[in-house]
Amino acid sequence: MEQLDAIIDEQLATTPTEELLDLEILQQQNIKDTLHTYRHAKRCNEKRVMYEAVKWGQKGARTNSIFPNIVVTTFAVDEFNGHRGDFYKNMFKKCPVKRPRTADEIANVAELLMSDKGSFFTGSDFIIDGGATASYYYGPLKP
Repeated sequence: MEQLDAIIDEQLATTPTEELLDLEILQQQNIKDTLHTYRHAKRCNEKRVMYEAVKWGQKGARTNSIFPNIVVTTFAVDEFNGHRGDFYKNMFKKCPVKRPRTADEIANVAELLMSDKGSFFTGSDFIIDGGATASYYYGPLKP
């Protein structure tokens, strides 16, 4: 996905939830397809976690998010065998760990973040995708 500028990032972070769909970038004519929508939602989540971490930090709370990409579940098996199956198989083949992640692997990160060992983490989005995102930027999945 193309880079978003700082103004759009700020809007995604700070616009009241009930007004998000009024943003120009999220208007139907500016959305290419469902994958584009998904990417905008992920970007919005990442920026909102940063913004909320500042506000909630003043109250002693920590705010983080986990971006797991696709996790092996019953639904995922349907995806693997559906019309996007070849896309996912290619992604797994070309990402650094060469496989999808499991729910337990996501739970391990959540456990760390909620424990005392994760007490310094806040305002962060943890990408748990086996390096797939990195591979899209710098590896064999790069468009």
